[in-house]
Amino acid sequence: MLKGSVWMTAGSIFSRVLGAIYIIPWMAWMGSYYPSANALFAKGYNIYSLFLIISTAGIPGAISKQISHYNALDEYSTGNRLFKQGLKIMALMGIIFGAIMFFGASGIAFLFTDGDPNSIPVIKSLGVAVLVIPILSILRGYMQGYSDMAPSAISQLVEQIARVIYLLLATYIIMKVQKGSYVDAVTQSTFAAFIGAIFAIGILMIYIFRKLPKLRALSRNGKPASTIDKNFAKEIFDQALPFIIMDAGITFFNLFDQSTFQQFMLMFVNASKVQLDNYYSLFGFQANKLIMIIVSLSAAMAVTAVPILSGLYAKGDKKDIENQIGNTLELFFFIMIPSALGMYAVSQPLWTTFYRYDALGISMLQFSSVMSILLGLFTVLAAVLQALYRNRLAIKYLVIGFIAKVLLQVPMIWMFHEFGPLVATSISMALICWLMLRKLYEIYPFNIERTENRISGIIIFSVVMFIVVIAINWIVYRFVGNSDRIVSLFVLFAEAFIGAAIFGYLVLKTKLADKILGSRVDRIRRLVKIK
Repeated sequence: MLKGSVWMTAGSIFSRVLGAIYIIPWMAWMGSYYPSANALFAKGYNIYSLFLIISTAGIPGAISKQISHYNALDEYSTGNRLFKQGLKIMALMGIIFGAIMFFGASGIAFLFTDGDPNSIPVIKSLGVAVLVIPILSILRGYMQGYSDMAPSAISQLVEQIARVIYLLLATYIIMKVQKGSYVDAVTQSTFAAFIGAIFAIGILMIYIFRKLPKLRALSRNGKPASTIDKNFAKEIFDQALPFIIMDAGITFFNLFDQSTFQQFMLMFVNASKVQLDNYYSLFGFQANKLIMIIVSLSAAMAVTAVPILSGLYAKGDKKDIENQIGNTLELFFFIMIPSALGMYAVSQPLWTTFYRYDALGISMLQFSSVMSILLGLFTVLAAVLQALYRNRLAIKYLVIGFIAKVLLQVPMIWMFHEFGPLVATSISMALICWLMLRKLYEIYPFNIERTENRISGIIIFSVVMFIVVIAINWIVYRFVGNSDRIVSLFVLFAEAFIGAAIFGYLVLKTKLADKILGSRVDRIRRLVKIK
């Protein structure tokens, strides 16, 4: 679990950080068009996220889960047959949904962007990416089914590097060399998703070909493929449908905000379309882009947990499942709580470095940082329920939470204006997480006392770190200006280092890290000379 999480976390962190850093030159080259370009990019990507989830149909997660299931039973050949069938389905899904997005861009723009004509070329460019992403996703799912997370993580990083290079090069040429339209620049920026996917597929194919001798040996030495004519397509879609719905969970919330924010805000606020676009961009794109760096940590753990829990379920190891659930939750909180509170503490230098100083934007990021704990917990708990074949329960709780979101949206916007959607999402996600945790403990009563004690220690140490960093931030910004991005960058690095050092020292000194991460942590303690 830890080894897989390290790989997936590293891949996610580097790719997310890179995906956030490119904003700095991209924003500079967009110039005065940046707010409009940013809002257009965000709208296009929210639609793309939904189509991506539908086009991949949850199949990568299902493939990972089922291959791990068959591997646990020593039926490697059956798992390979399942993968080949899934690959054909994914290629077909990419063609179908890529075509719908490309040729139906006008209708999609009408549904999700109030018919904004600028969004049509952006949606078309993302339709090209949808053509190949399903194949990329299933290749990752196949490797993850063998609990081999390194290829997925490396392909993720290569994908992001290729995407960002193309994105920045195209934007510079269009905006600075040709003095062209920001719409063209955004269109090429979104088309970069296709470029990144092609490079990532190439990397994964190299890994699979290198691993072929080992995969063939496992098939030869394992149980022969079942002689029963299995309907693999039905098996894949039976397991994939819940993944589709749960993977789309956060996207549904984002699309609901995108579709309703302007109308609901105008009920209580007198503001222009430009102002409302700016408000939406602050929480729907800019703050969201930064918090997804830490939410991706939980996604990495979720990806790692699925094949492990599925394998244990196939063997019927109830006690091991209970232990694994407790370990997963402890590892999640060990990473997520200090990360979220740390981002809250460094929100001013972080926001100023990436987007320039904006008091409202910083407040949005602070609120979103706390909310990210709930988004991450939802991701992990949903994956755990699905790995344990409790798909209907996971979907039921998501539906309950989304209904709560719909009901809360207007009153929360009335009370908190531009913060309203974030408040409504936080309450709804808290409800979903509570329902999932309660049911998990009812079915698999993991050691709740041990988990609570360890989480309490994590919270205490995270709060100590938070207070110190907040105090440093307050002192520093009393003597330097708010708007200097270079100063903010140095402050950000210094505060991040100090915060990590404080939390690291406390968990090593008290040996809390050993209890959660294992005895190998003792090497780190000796290295940094902490007794």
